[in-house]
Amino acid sequence: RCSVDNRVTRVAWLNRSSILYAGNDKWCLDPRVVLLANTKTQYSIQIQDVDVYDEGPYTCSVQTDNHPKTSRVHLIVQVSPKITEISSDISINEGGNVSLTCIATGRPDPTITWRHISPKAVGFISEDEYLEITGITREQSGEYECSASNDVAAPVVQRVKVTVNYPPYISDAKSSGVPVGQKGILLCEASAVPSADFQWYKDDKRLAEGQKGLKVENKAFFSRLTFFNVSEQDYGNYTCVASNQLGNTNASMILYGE
Repeated sequence: RCSVDNRVTRVAWLNRSSILYAGNDKWCLDPRVVLLANTKTQYSIQIQDVDVYDEGPYTCSVQTDNHPKTSRVHLIVQVSPKITEISSDISINEGGNVSLTCIATGRPDPTITWRHISPKAVGFISEDEYLEITGITREQSGEYECSASNDVAAPVVQRVKVTVNYPPYISDAKSSGVPVGQKGILLCEASAVPSADFQWYKDDKRLAEGQKGLKVENKAFFSRLTFFNVSEQDYGNYTCVASNQLGNTNASMILYGE
């Protein structure tokens, strides 16, 4: 807007050195620029669908009593943040190094932060486009969220999933006392990424699935060995072996009578 009074004889709007309007006459070819008012008190133009290229100085030039006067306004164009590039989901072995990247645009330049989506995580782990994790641990697996904000609009967020592979670790393997003729269960729990494969041995002999009187149930985090009708021959030492491509581990347990 440009305020004028009745002493003004000529008016014009300029963008840098280009004339946009002179009086009621349009000099620019841009259809987005329109004349809003040309009255005794106001000479105003409107720029529709503003673009970043519209940013810069605009000059209202008026002629009064043969004395030209100008007033200048600077248009600042703001742009909502937008994440233009972000790392893909990644799978890495424990102890390896991870580099995540999040590139965003906006005006003013957005602030970029990374945080770990985890119950134990506190605050941001990086206030930068880049997140470096050296010697990653299994506790650092999960989703990492990149946020880009510049106060023009709500922050934009995207997530990257980081999978940390590690060899099996048997967390629970208890011996069990069962009377003859009763049902007996040996349980072997193991955490691993990728999930562990389980095998059972009695002494040095591997137990096969479907063996008479036995049932082996393998799940992602445990294996259950069930004896439907325990006999004296079933008593003894059993070994559970949990393995994946990163390694294997085993635990021994005893099935015993009363």
